[in-house]
Amino acid sequence: MKIGLDIMGGDYAPEAVVLGAIVGYQFLSPDQKLVLIGDQNIALKIIRDNNFDESCFDYVHTTEVIGMAEHPTKAIAQKPGSSISIGFQLLKEAKLDSFASAGNTGAMLVGAMFSVKAIPGVIRPAIAGIVPKLNGGHGIILDVGANADCKPDVLVQFGILGSLMAESLYHIDNPKVGLINIGEEKEKGNLLSQATYPLMNGHRQFNFVGNIEGRDLFTDHADVFVCDGFTGNVILKLAENFYDVTSKKGIRDEFFDRFNYEQYGGSPILGVNAPVIIGHGISNPEAIKSMIMLSRNTVESGLIDKIKQAFL
Repeated sequence: MKIGLDIMGGDYAPEAVVLGAIVGYQFLSPDQKLVLIGDQNIALKIIRDNNFDESCFDYVHTTEVIGMAEHPTKAIAQKPGSSISIGFQLLKEAKLDSFASAGNTGAMLVGAMFSVKAIPGVIRPAIAGIVPKLNGGHGIILDVGANADCKPDVLVQFGILGSLMAESLYHIDNPKVGLINIGEEKEKGNLLSQATYPLMNGHRQFNFVGNIEGRDLFTDHADVFVCDGFTGNVILKLAENFYDVTSKKGIRDEFFDRFNYEQYGGSPILGVNAPVIIGHGISNPEAIKSMIMLSRNTVESGLIDKIKQAFL
């Protein structure tokens, strides 16, 4: 297995990414190799400064970077030598089994769509986010930013994608899929919610449990929470802030500690032909390590093949 890692993407790159790779390496088996994509000279200096064996990694050298504020489509087209562009090219050529970056989110989405492309039958790939549950488990919310506006059939597909991820990565048997809404009754919600409910109700490819309100997000009412990317992104950012607020208030609580983004490492793009992981822009070494673990687990789970099979 070869796990591609963009060492140039992120607010604290390349140092935080390379240090995260050093930590992550210790959790990989001998047949799992990290491929560092970016400025090799800088990477080697960081590795040597930390008295680590540089031969533990493979390297693909480039100094070109897509900045966090650059226009995604233009940057991908105009910077074929950037670390993100090269990563996707290697993924497309099957020289990598997965690709992860904490860099420009838009460029990661565009790169995935232009290179490995959407799985046939998938209307719109989605970004999946992880939320902790009070019982100690995890829930999946999607979309959290790839599609601000959605149609009912797109939300139905999110139910399929989220259910497969819950089964494959989190080993949840027959995961419960809920539609995020402003009330439990099937008649509630905006036009999108009202049109989506009957399509999801009784769907054969997932276990639909009806409408889910915001207060149910951290409970066992559902395992997969479906919504458009605008709603999901607002919810995810609010949830992430719980950890920051409790930390600043000096509150130590096991549940709120699980809102720390470092534990999850990133979010997979579901519905494309290869494992692609988007990390948080502020990722530190611990978050990068978690992103590497998520990349490995996604490959090992066979999630992509399961999604392909579901959309035949």
